[in-house]
Amino acid sequence: MSDNLSDLYQEVILDHSRNPRNYGINDNYSRTARGNNPLCGDRVSIFLNIKDGNITDVSFDARGCAISLASASMMTEMIKGKTIDEARLLFSQFHSVITDEKGDVFGAGMEELSALSGVRNFPTRIKCATLAWHAMTAALDGDNDEVKTE
Repeated sequence: MSDNLSDLYQEVILDHSRNPRNYGINDNYSRTARGNNPLCGDRVSIFLNIKDGNITDVSFDARGCAISLASASMMTEMIKGKTIDEARLLFSQFHSVITDEKGDVFGAGMEELSALSGVRNFPTRIKCATLAWHAMTAALDGDNDEVKTE
């Protein structure tokens, strides 16, 4: 990865972690789930408002590292307005890119997530990047158990 691209990715992650989008507890949610990464202490709660199979609103509350917060922030931006199936597909694409050495191509509208693709070189950080996404799928499933990365 070139230094300029690496700097840009770092700025995107820092921006989302310092100024997370959709941060806070939305009192008007229909589904929620919690995630916990016991290895590093990251915690996230996802709040979804789903109506007629569409995610009409999403928010999160979290405590964690810059990667965990940035990923949750980006995820909320990506899934708002999507159908449940589209949100599941986004998770699948995201997970594939950050865990597969060959997969660093995101679909249209997902380019910002490329900032997180470098975590695949640090296996313990993959769990930080995917925590909110796993919690989101648990919320979609209506699973109230805490999602853990271990």
